[in-house]
Amino acid sequence: MSELPRVAGAHLVGSINQPSAEATFRVVTAELGDDLARIPDGEVGERFHWILFQGAAFDAVDGLTRVPIDPIIVAGFDLRPTVIDGTVDAGALAFGPLGYADAAAASYADFTRLREEGLIADGTRFQVCLPSPLAPVTTFVAPADRAAVYPAYAAALAAELDRIAELVPAGDLAVQIDLATEFAYLEGVSLGGGPLEAFFADGGADAPALVAAIASLAAELADRVPDGAQLGFHLCYGDVAEKHFVEPADAGRLVAVANALAAQVDRPIDWVHLPVPIERTDADYFAPLAGWTLPAATTPYLGLVHHEDGVDGALARIAPAREAFARAGVASFGVGTECGFGRGPAERTAGLLALHHEVIAAAARP
Repeated sequence: MSELPRVAGAHLVGSINQPSAEATFRVVTAELGDDLARIPDGEVGERFHWILFQGAAFDAVDGLTRVPIDPIIVAGFDLRPTVIDGTVDAGALAFGPLGYADAAAASYADFTRLREEGLIADGTRFQVCLPSPLAPVTTFVAPADRAAVYPAYAAALAAELDRIAELVPAGDLAVQIDLATEFAYLEGVSLGGGPLEAFFADGGADAPALVAAIASLAAELADRVPDGAQLGFHLCYGDVAEKHFVEPADAGRLVAVANALAAQVDRPIDWVHLPVPIERTDADYFAPLAGWTLPAATTPYLGLVHHEDGVDGALARIAPAREAFARAGVASFGVGTECGFGRGPAERTAGLLALHHEVIAAAARP
């Protein structure tokens, strides 16, 4: 077996419970700045609940109509699906701005100002988090119409990324693509409205063709990230009320998707983040990490930091992870939380950020 990998660096998935991007940058740099290569803006404002604000973008499309049932309200957002109403040909559906580029422009202005003031270190990247197109389409389109609506939404999201690349210099930019809904398809679970049927691939849940198709769809967006910018993926099992939509049996499907992304994405992948449930300190959960095939230039980050059990709990999860990664020849990996922590209480933020640093320092001790 290779030498056990070292633990170095932290990654923030995206959402952080702060009132503004500037507040996010300030608390992050105060508690964790030296351990971060990139900083997100906290997904403040309407992005607080990840993609739920995207319902308005579907409402604004000529040819899409909400199904005529009572509103399905989650966190103040109506999640009733839309359907193609026949007034516009499916091939002519067109989305307007989705809000991601506008948010990035506003937050990047704060980022550069604080960097000029010396608060943010030179060389730190501005991290923009985007969903895969599959997530909003699955959430806001009725099953029968998802295949027809997907190209229009994917084109709109690609346009958002292109605009972000125009607004933020490549040397400052890090783009993270969130893959969460994909794991609901892989696990064969329902996110409401019955089990998901993969309209984009042959075969049922967990079929190799489904993993490949998921990676292929993600690659279409990822390959638009410009040269010189960084690219990463956050692999996710959901975070509704700080709980997964299903607990993974082990890291097998996460590793399978990560490996497939490396095979399908034509540009370098700088990082991949994988969640680790709090109760999993056993070797069985981490064993699939031995099959990690991504190049050394791709940093894995394990979401094994949990506020409930602090440094001791993280170290208990790090031990079997090190053993498994060593078998794959991984020299180092970083840490993070399972998902963003923007939906947790704001008073937890500073301590949770500091906990990352404490875990990294404790893992470095003999």
